[in-house]
Amino acid sequence: MLVLVAPGQGAQTPGFLTPWLDLPGAEDRLRAWSAAIDLDLVHYGTKADADEIRDTAVAQPLLVAAALLSARQLFPVTGDVARDVGVVAGHSVGELAATALAGVLTDDAAMGLVRTRGLAMAEAAATTRTGMSALLGGDPETTFAYLEKLGLTPANVNGAGQIVAAGTLEELAALEAEKPEGVRRVVALKVAGAFHTHHMAPAVETLEAAARTLDAAAPAVPYVSNKDGQAVATGSGILTHLVGQVANPVRWDLCMETFVQRGATALIELSPGGTLTGLAKRAMPGVKTLALKTPDDLDAARALIAEHSSTAE
Repeated sequence: MLVLVAPGQGAQTPGFLTPWLDLPGAEDRLRAWSAAIDLDLVHYGTKADADEIRDTAVAQPLLVAAALLSARQLFPVTGDVARDVGVVAGHSVGELAATALAGVLTDDAAMGLVRTRGLAMAEAAATTRTGMSALLGGDPETTFAYLEKLGLTPANVNGAGQIVAAGTLEELAALEAEKPEGVRRVVALKVAGAFHTHHMAPAVETLEAAARTLDAAAPAVPYVSNKDGQAVATGSGILTHLVGQVANPVRWDLCMETFVQRGATALIELSPGGTLTGLAKRAMPGVKTLALKTPDDLDAARALIAEHSSTAE
């Protein structure tokens, strides 16, 4: 069974969309989305520096656009995803791309919603100086207790020995100064806020209002949610999860458990791939993985689809 996943914020790097724009129709699609959401995705994906694309209001639409752009090279229409893919999911903002791939929202609707999300979360992040850091290694229960003592939230429980803490910059500095027992490294992430914590509560109401304006179809392919790693069967249920996810932890560890339980044999991570395949290699032994970093990876991805698609089983 093939799993298709979309990465979250922090996966972006300067110029990462440049090679994708050489593909037929790709630049036109990106410019159409840019006009629709009033954000120059071509500029930010090809010429902007690391600080510019770290901005939450920029990074979130850019990442969803990249995931969809790369996905449509493999699956031009939603029906292709339903034919070949056993499960779709996304990490944090990647869930917006997964929603489109599952046929719950159109690509255009997903881009509009992620623009609203990015702006609302950027506004919430501006009220307090906050951030996120990844902790590598350590016992989860020990780490959770230590984070609570510092006032930090385990915002991403990613599995494979990785937990992401979120909170104020002062709280994160205290964490870096003295790590929990067993933790090997603390790595600051390229994000501009404490996402998936109470610091994002102001963004929830904005996103909820935007979601109410959308028509959400039932997923054409099983959609696994960050909330609890379970498949959500209705479009309205998926939108509810997307809204709540902004201020609640991402349980990617539970998502990967569900992939394995459902019989995953291969996993493709959409552009800009790398982070989720790295986690899968450690937490999903025996499952083949492929990260779509550039168009040069498309042929290998197509071969993996042919070998592991639902129709091949």
